[in-house]
Amino acid sequence: MAMKPQNPHSLVNRMFLRFLAWREGHIKEKTFVLFLALLVGIFGGIAAIVLKMLIHLISETLLSGINVSSGNYIYIILPSLGIVLSALYVKYVVRDNISHGVTRVLYAISSNKSRLKKHNMYTSVVASSITIGFGGSVGAEGPIVYTGAAIGSNLGQAFRMSPRILMILVGCGAAAGIAGIFKAPIAGMLFTLEVLMLDLTTVSVMPLLIASITSATIAYVYTGYNFEFFFVQSESFTAIKIPFVLILGVGCGIISLYFTRVMNMMENFFRNFRHGVSRTLTGCVILSALVFLFPPLYGEGYGAIKGLLAGDTSSIVNGSIFYEEGSSAWFIILFIALIIAAKAFATSSTNGGGGVGGTFAPSLYVGCLTGFLFAYCCNLMGFDTVLSTKNFALIGMAGVMSGVMHAPLMAIFLTAELTGGYDLFLPLLIVSTVSYGTIKIFEPYSIYTMRLAKRGELLTHHKDKAVLTLLKTGSVIENDFFSVHPDMNLKQMVDVISKSHRNLFPVLDDNRILMGVVILDDIRNIMFRPDLYKKMYVNAFMTVPPAKINIDDSMERVMKTFDDTGAWNLPVIDSEGQFMGFVSKSKIFNSYRRVLRHYCED
Repeated sequence: MAMKPQNPHSLVNRMFLRFLAWREGHIKEKTFVLFLALLVGIFGGIAAIVLKMLIHLISETLLSGINVSSGNYIYIILPSLGIVLSALYVKYVVRDNISHGVTRVLYAISSNKSRLKKHNMYTSVVASSITIGFGGSVGAEGPIVYTGAAIGSNLGQAFRMSPRILMILVGCGAAAGIAGIFKAPIAGMLFTLEVLMLDLTTVSVMPLLIASITSATIAYVYTGYNFEFFFVQSESFTAIKIPFVLILGVGCGIISLYFTRVMNMMENFFRNFRHGVSRTLTGCVILSALVFLFPPLYGEGYGAIKGLLAGDTSSIVNGSIFYEEGSSAWFIILFIALIIAAKAFATSSTNGGGGVGGTFAPSLYVGCLTGFLFAYCCNLMGFDTVLSTKNFALIGMAGVMSGVMHAPLMAIFLTAELTGGYDLFLPLLIVSTVSYGTIKIFEPYSIYTMRLAKRGELLTHHKDKAVLTLLKTGSVIENDFFSVHPDMNLKQMVDVISKSHRNLFPVLDDNRILMGVVILDDIRNIMFRPDLYKKMYVNAFMTVPPAKINIDDSMERVMKTFDDTGAWNLPVIDSEGQFMGFVSKSKIFNSYRRVLRHYCED
């Protein structure tokens, strides 16, 4: 009798499970995570290269042989077509929301699961390459962060790593994405620490370094040892220019606040559309009109950044239908100011209409124009100190990014690693710090974290708040309580008490709506009086709880409710008011200690 052939997939699975068992017995988790970080760095670097290649391939294919130097109507068609194609891809192929990639990574970390779906390892790459390649006014960095984080998460899940290690691998993936797309390993690591707010511990520091350096190395090997933006400092920076840098820092903070507020306003605007077609159509119209009027808004805007860093002022205005040779300096000032104001609308319209992209490149772009415009205006005013427009364009990049991302260290090192402008390190430090301090006065959270902060789901460096964020109300509910009905008499109540090991009894109606509670100590003086058994009813001796907790409340709000009421137990209800169980302080404290030990373990 012929033997039944083995399934190769089951054979591979058995071999993999044997390897996992061998690894658990021979390699410590802290050691094995270094190997996984290396793999994450390799795959993250490759993903970054693929994304850049796809963007350039699509863009060059579409624009080859087309003159787009002066108000060409291709600016109306291509960005809109990119948004439509991206929206269709997301709706019918992905069938999942992949926008706001960095925010979704933050949520995955804050949920104490750090689990991202498998399709996130490639779907953002495809969607963003279409959006940006066709001229969408967004950046590729948000999608590559989402992609890298998904690679780290799924690799960790495949090797059955603990939630704490999964969190580190998600951070490694995000760092690898930034390091690979910008060739900036230090900035990649700092992004994870400042934006994703992962703690720098002895367990996390080496994996983050390995992933970032590996990804950046792959990018350097493939694209050559050159900076993303070519910059040569021809004018030295002197101490007399520091006051100008301080003023620019304040200006960058205000511009960052404007950028953030407009992005939020437009996001709410697009969220109000009930139909996807009308939302996409509106985004297409706004973006196409802005790009047609201001051609430098087309695509990532890296061409304009390179031109300004090279000292080429005309590169920002040459494509405009309004520009004529010999136009006054006031035209240049007005034109650049309008581009700065319009960039946030163009970026939010691209994403709001259905495109997929990030805010890294837009913030760099706005910062570059802000720094250039500041120096240009100062020079026109006739100050004794002449400012280098290209130096201040580079400094402005760090200033606006620091404010928008709330990440001053990352902004400093990213700008330096992108351009090689290490000689301007002091002004980069000053402008980033001042810009960050300025925006913090008005906006405590970054453009990525404010959505989660409003819902109480943001993981921060504050250990106490971090542990409360990781705790979920649903995980501490106790439901081994016997419920009673308000129409039950005392005899029936005593029968229920005899079966229970609790001293607390929820009073529910026929629809399980919480009417009140019965506390054993409150009826101890009457429960042994048979003469009252048929005379007294639950609705007469039940009490109203001092507060109710909603199942969707954050743990921080739950603890505040306990502090305000002084209660030891509080009932939990769902959105319809139905009883779910009780939450006790002792249960929360025990869970808190468990999570704290796990979260802070080195």
